[in-house]
Amino acid sequence: QNKISTGLKVANAKDNGAVFAIAQGQRARVSGLAAVRDGIDRAINVVDSALNAGGKVSDLLVQLKAKAVAAQSEDLSATQRDAFNGDFSQLRNTINTIVSTATFNGANLVDNTTATLRVLQSDINTGVGAGNVATVSGAAKPSTATTPSRSAMRPSWPPT
Repeated sequence: QNKISTGLKVANAKDNGAVFAIAQGQRARVSGLAAVRDGIDRAINVVDSALNAGGKVSDLLVQLKAKAVAAQSEDLSATQRDAFNGDFSQLRNTINTIVSTATFNGANLVDNTTATLRVLQSDINTGVGAGNVATVSGAAKPSTATTPSRSAMRPSWPPT
């Protein structure tokens, strides 16, 4: 009758102490692995958020380049150049917004507010901290951006 009400072959230590102890250990392991899976799922969502933001920023950078090239045309009036400049500024602001809001569960790997994201990979304690932990590093913002010149990128000819 006890098996029917609990759904367990051995519901307590009184039924079979050895089997109950093994079963409890297995239940604990399953619970620990479920917690590890939840942590990994959260980390995957953080990384996905960063990747999505990166894709959107990449698309906007293509638009920025197109606007910058179009604005170099010599037949544009001052009003037209101002319109390009306004569009350019708006796209830059959109990029800043995307970077600052690429957050999941309080972590943002894009704007470097989350320097590292630690993820528990196993419920087994290996002696170094609690379980096996992986670290995902966020993007480091460069202090200055350098643009290589075209001549520096051009291969020398003939090759030596």
